[in-house]
Amino acid sequence: MKAVFMTDRGKVRLHNEDNGGIFVNPHGQRLAIVADGMGGHRAGDVASEMTTNHLKNLWEKSTQIHTAEEAEKWMEEAVLQANKEIFEHSMKNTECEGMGTTIVAAICTNLFVTIVNIGDSRCYLLNETGFKQLTEDHSLVNELVRSGQISREDAEHHPRKNVLLRALGTEESVEMDVKTIIFEEEDALLLCSDGLSNKVSQEEMESVITNKELSLEDKAEEFIKRANQYGGEDNITLAIVEYQEFNEGR
Repeated sequence: MKAVFMTDRGKVRLHNEDNGGIFVNPHGQRLAIVADGMGGHRAGDVASEMTTNHLKNLWEKSTQIHTAEEAEKWMEEAVLQANKEIFEHSMKNTECEGMGTTIVAAICTNLFVTIVNIGDSRCYLLNETGFKQLTEDHSLVNELVRSGQISREDAEHHPRKNVLLRALGTEESVEMDVKTIIFEEEDALLLCSDGLSNKVSQEEMESVITNKELSLEDKAEEFIKRANQYGGEDNITLAIVEYQEFNEGR
């Protein structure tokens, strides 16, 4: 498994409220996280950092994941705990009131990948059938598209594009989407905040991630460069995981 994580403040924002990383458990299995924080008084960075640290700490002492059921159970429990921690922190600290974060995270084993998402940070998969988005945005605009009220083209420029229907930490309970997919040789995952997906089209993403001339780090840098070239109004954060045979601990 090869993996890279990269984040950039962008060209407009004064602070980077995104967080995340690639973390390895004692058995060589990887957890990739992208979290895009939000909230008044710069509390978004608190929410995204708390989420990342919570999952990282649990993952780095977790037992080996053998099945999709184990991965999904671990993910659901860890994310619910993170939600509780953030929500309680915001209740006790007035400067953090209303803070929250999106999350997209993936447990990567040499047989499968289990993905969780809340909000509009996304996961894309490159495999033999092409490059496609795996997650559904939990946003007002995506609901309007799904219900046929507006077209995908209209959604790109909708004035309420940034309104989320779900976020981690904003309420006492939270719903999440969890799914497991087969992960095979030469497959790749791209996890990203909307600072990338709002700026770089899916076709452009595919052209970068399939470019065999570029290293994994080069691909990540190219994504950030393009998002900044197209305005860079938001923080830009991404993780790429490429399948490569490796021996997990017994």
